[in-house]
Amino acid sequence: MNRRFVIEAVMVAVYGELLVPSRPVEYVIPYSSILELYEMRGSSEPVMPDPEEDAHVKKKIGELIEYFEDSLNKKKIERALQAPWRKSPPLLVNDNVTFTIVYAMDNAQYGETFDPIETELLLTAINEQAPLLTDQLELLDKLIETDVPVQAFDVDDFEFAVEDGMEAEEWKTH
Repeated sequence: MNRRFVIEAVMVAVYGELLVPSRPVEYVIPYSSILELYEMRGSSEPVMPDPEEDAHVKKKIGELIEYFEDSLNKKKIERALQAPWRKSPPLLVNDNVTFTIVYAMDNAQYGETFDPIETELLLTAINEQAPLLTDQLELLDKLIETDVPVQAFDVDDFEFAVEDGMEAEEWKTH
């Protein structure tokens, strides 16, 4: 069975190892985080502190945008955009990775504590009953402080999450 994770699109560009997991993985990506890629590509603000890493990540962001704009993938994504919370058919990345795009909607449920993208990530994780994968330690801290019912993994624990992560039914009971 595929491991499923809710994730921001930019994390795939930043962490290349996410595209070569040890077993099949499905990444559930809120559509708004794909839109963020366009903002990052066009911005003069660095994505990474090191100039060489920043150039590399911005190149990967461009490649990811091209992937999403591929005509077949674009058609699949457009299907998801027909109604809130609708999902795209799986987008095949390689033998072990698929993307599913969700047209998530921020309903302000967590808007006091979390920004709109974080809120959509949380709501998607709850809706999909899938753990959240993030590199934002502040987000993990806020999840613990606010007791949001979401399982989350730091990207540094990715291999553990893939190998030993709980299945959806187990996750609901913890």
